[in-house]
Amino acid sequence: MNLLKSYLLPRIAQWVITVFIGITVTFIIPRLIPGDPVERTLSSLGSLQTLDPRAVESLKEALADLYGLDGTQFDQYINFWKRLFKGDLGPSLSAFPTPVIEIIAKGLPWTVGLLTTSTLISWSLGIALGTLAGYSPKRLWWQIVDKAFISIYPIPHYILALILVMVFSYYFPIFPLVGGASGKPTLSWTYISSIFEHSLLPATSLIVLSTAFRFIMAKALTTTVAGSDYVGYAETAGLSKWRIVLFYVIQNTMLPQVTDLGLSLGAVFSGALIIEIVFSYPGIGYSLYMGVFQADFNLILGITIFSIVGIATAALIVDLSYPLLDPRVRYK
Repeated sequence: MNLLKSYLLPRIAQWVITVFIGITVTFIIPRLIPGDPVERTLSSLGSLQTLDPRAVESLKEALADLYGLDGTQFDQYINFWKRLFKGDLGPSLSAFPTPVIEIIAKGLPWTVGLLTTSTLISWSLGIALGTLAGYSPKRLWWQIVDKAFISIYPIPHYILALILVMVFSYYFPIFPLVGGASGKPTLSWTYISSIFEHSLLPATSLIVLSTAFRFIMAKALTTTVAGSDYVGYAETAGLSKWRIVLFYVIQNTMLPQVTDLGLSLGAVFSGALIIEIVFSYPGIGYSLYMGVFQADFNLILGITIFSIVGIATAALIVDLSYPLLDPRVRYK
């Protein structure tokens, strides 16, 4: 009972408050974007001069109600929460009448597959290489790796992505330039291999730079732990290097790195915006860009809600898992 009151309930309450405030802010910000979605929709329908003014006004009212823009800002806010609890994010304003949830459902598997894979690979490589480089800093090989990652780390994602596109899709057309796959979705090797071909360059740009960041973090943590008394005692006792690295170094540097992994996986639901734009990858990051560009309130809200809930949930899970990862942390 004390565990529930002192540890679980406060963190669940923090999760609820974080999600509530995040969604509220997300509801407000898109409405500050210049432009009226209703007027934009009407203008896309062509000339309305031949219609009766009362018919045009009725059409405006119907569109405002359909888009969730009817009434005052407070009325819109209350109606938004009512629809949200029903799982209704409304129609996309830029791809009307397609529901927002359908657009997200189409893009989410591409983003989750790309970002989850690249995050897990970069996290594993960063920890492994960074730990070894931090534990054996005087070896020439690890000094070379260290200098390489330090040089790579400041490069922006979009610069590396553009370089990969120019080299391997334009000058040497080895990999596809745009899209997520070729052909109709089937459980065939042809379609599966096309997914791999289309995702290799975006994944590479994410893995290289993310590995550089995690390498630097793991190396800094390892350098601190390597000088501790328990590591020195293990070396004096004659334990093998690999045993020391696995059970004395990595185990005592995992807490911040698991936090990084959890938050990175939670951020998967927001998409890799820049990478997906550069490669025209059909994920939710590209959909979010199109939603912002076209002032699609509903689509922006839907994707951002997924991102807020994903990151907040990941932070909650990581917080609750701390006592399992570090014996110094207790549920009290």
